[in-house]
Amino acid sequence: MAATTVLTPSIISRLDNLSLKARYVVEGFIVGLHKSPYHGFSVEFSEHRSYGAGDEIRHVDWKLWGKTDRFFIKQFEEETNLKSYLLVDQSASMQYKSADISKLDYAQILAASLGYLMLKQQDAVGLTLFDEKIRVNIPARSKRSHLNILLAKMQSIKPGPETNIAPVLHQTAESIKKRGLIVVISDLIDDPDEVLSGLQHFRYKGHEVVVFHILDPQELQLDFNHRTRFRDMESGTEIITDPWHIQSDYQNSIKAFCENYKMKCGQKNIDYVQLSTEDSLDVALSEYLIKRKRIG
Repeated sequence: MAATTVLTPSIISRLDNLSLKARYVVEGFIVGLHKSPYHGFSVEFSEHRSYGAGDEIRHVDWKLWGKTDRFFIKQFEEETNLKSYLLVDQSASMQYKSADISKLDYAQILAASLGYLMLKQQDAVGLTLFDEKIRVNIPARSKRSHLNILLAKMQSIKPGPETNIAPVLHQTAESIKKRGLIVVISDLIDDPDEVLSGLQHFRYKGHEVVVFHILDPQELQLDFNHRTRFRDMESGTEIITDPWHIQSDYQNSIKAFCENYKMKCGQKNIDYVQLSTEDSLDVALSEYLIKRKRIG
């Protein structure tokens, strides 16, 4: 079975608990990396780097040389440790689902998997859960036992009321003193200019930023074949309409909404990754590892 099939969200969501889901995702992803013809990463990526001019030969990992016929230097904790912060949107709009898994379910599994992978690399991980305000804030720690604390909080997520992303981003940017990696997981259903201002605040503070924009397939397509009642999950406002009358205009609008985020994030040197809840989780983990490797 291909890794992309194994990491399908609908399959993973059937597992019993979040810890099992995270381990299944990450270990399946790493196996997929080893089987891939592209050997950009390995399970040693957090503990070694390639030998370079000026490195002391006493730090060469000779066992790894024997396996790979390449020289790698053992990295020490102060070289490898990065503080990463997972900011997860738990607002009411994140509960929407048109199939097996909601945006919040997807975000929960993604955040848990990233936390597992980050701690596996000996990086410190913090967690913020928010809706209209911060509901949970756990400082970054690098101990393996810290994963249990993160997973317990994520497992017990209670979706909040309305979204108000920008103030949360500004507040968090001011509270984090050491530069690190900020990972925002949200449907970004809020005023884009205000959200982008909050994201730029992190860049001003010297942080690297990755945004995972989570949307349901129906939010992208509006592919309903009968008269439908639409209800705003945050305001409660309802309309009844024949979707095919508005489908084309809607698709153009949501495309423009996403393209605006993509373009303006790019201008601010923020990594933007759009994901559907049908997308394999290895897409997100690959994007994270690429970012992590660039940071060094």
